[in-house]
This record gives sequence, C-alpha cells and structure tokens, in this order.
Amino acid sequence: MANAHQILTQLRADGFDVRDDDVARLSPFVRHHIIHGRYSFQVPDLPGGLRSLRDPDTDDDR
Repeated sequence: MANAHQILTQLRADGFDVRDDDVARLSPFVRHHIIHGRYSFQVPDLPGGLRSLRDPDTDDDR
C-alpha cells in the first residue's frame, strides 16, 4: 500500500494541482469513520433545482 507522500508525488506527476496549503490540512485520522461497502443514495427532486456552488474567494457566509 502506498503512503501519503507517494500518492501526492504521483498525483503531482500526473498533472494534478496538489497545493501545499491543501496538503497541510490532510490528516490520517479523518477516515476512521468510513465504513467500506456499497451505498445507494437517491437525490430528491428539489423544486428550485440545485443551488450554485459558493465562490470560495468571497466573504459570503451563506
């Protein structure tokens, strides 16, 4: 199994924009809650449709 450094190196070699400030937020402990298996989700029909994604560069806290 590859370690995080090997995976990040491969992602960068494959041309993915892996930023150091994003990597700094990674934690080996955030996946303890993930249970492996098959999951099925149904997206409800929303009357107004999906909302637009927020712009991370704005100060809007909605």
